[in-house]
Amino acid sequence: MKCKHLLFFFLLFVVATPGRAQLSAYTSFQNQFMVWDNGMIRKIEYLVPLQVKIGRIAIPYLDNSRSFKIYSNGGATKINDGFTQNFQVTDNLITYQNARALNVWDQGKITNLSKYCEQFYTGDSLVVFFEGVQKEFRAYYNGEVHQIEGFLAATNTTNLFNTDPNAVRVSSEMDIASGALPSVKVSDNIAAYVNYANQFHIFYRGNIIAQENYLVTSFDVGRNNVAYVDANREFKVFHDGETRQLDNFPPYSYAAGDNLVAFVGYDNYFKVYYQDSVYNIGFFQPDFVVKDNIVAFQDATGYFKVFYKGQVYTLESYYPDNFQVAYNSVAYVNRAKVLRLFTEGDIYDVTNADIADWRLDYDVVQYRFGANMFKVFYKGKTY
Repeated sequence: MKCKHLLFFFLLFVVATPGRAQLSAYTSFQNQFMVWDNGMIRKIEYLVPLQVKIGRIAIPYLDNSRSFKIYSNGGATKINDGFTQNFQVTDNLITYQNARALNVWDQGKITNLSKYCEQFYTGDSLVVFFEGVQKEFRAYYNGEVHQIEGFLAATNTTNLFNTDPNAVRVSSEMDIASGALPSVKVSDNIAAYVNYANQFHIFYRGNIIAQENYLVTSFDVGRNNVAYVDANREFKVFHDGETRQLDNFPPYSYAAGDNLVAFVGYDNYFKVYYQDSVYNIGFFQPDFVVKDNIVAFQDATGYFKVFYKGQVYTLESYYPDNFQVAYNSVAYVNRAKVLRLFTEGDIYDVTNADIADWRLDYDVVQYRFGANMFKVFYKGKTY
């Protein structure tokens, strides 16, 4: 794997939100596995780990002998000796599988969720999984397991827990009944699904909400958000426990993010619903990408712009072919060969060096130049 090879050479750096744990990890030139934890450097392993993933409060990894370990609160704890085949990490949770058994690590406590599980999704505070023994969908939230449904409607289950950040947004040509869309979607802290009776339900903050009694046409989910087209083809959004109608007709396309929904309405206006307000961006149908708190789009004149927390920022006079979006940030290399970063309303020229590779992790940019020189940029500072 690419990440495995990169660990031999450079820093993997992830910084959390203010007031929360800040972790990074890297392998030194002596092949020792080191963890940076809120400014403290700790030697964790004397040999290079086989696989590492960085979370906000913990770092799960397979050590050189394939033992599964989790670093948190200043030290590493061995979970098992070579049984773990798959693991995921988010802001707060770690899920891992031993054969088909699914377990969750939550603030140091381990809970077995299923003896046999093939499909699951790990959000920042939510795990949704199909329990293979009892044949039902369940959710883990706030230390408890909740039964959701034994059977879901629609036919498409191939992308049931699709976490690809480049997944296409919902368009007017896509619907659930035809199988073009899955019958369940999960985001950071919310899940929405169509049950066996074609009723549309939402799992939010440990509760199942009977949202619609009839089959919805389509839907998408983001943190605290569910956007959907109901049986009457009205466009609605469920946000933080309240439901609001956004349009009388279905949009041409839409996508949900963290507390926001970007959409092209039936009137051909590009709009963003954010924190109970609708922002009318303009009369055009843009290419746009929604990820976490960011809506990146090409406006009617071809400019590259970003909607971020109620404001629109202009980044370039053209729309770049390649850019990455995560949390509060957008990173790309412009035509002047400058690596640029938009983050939390600020724009930085990270470097104009001839870089070989770069990536965006959370709000942190990593880039490589020369044979094996790697640097990290975060909030105006280069490490």
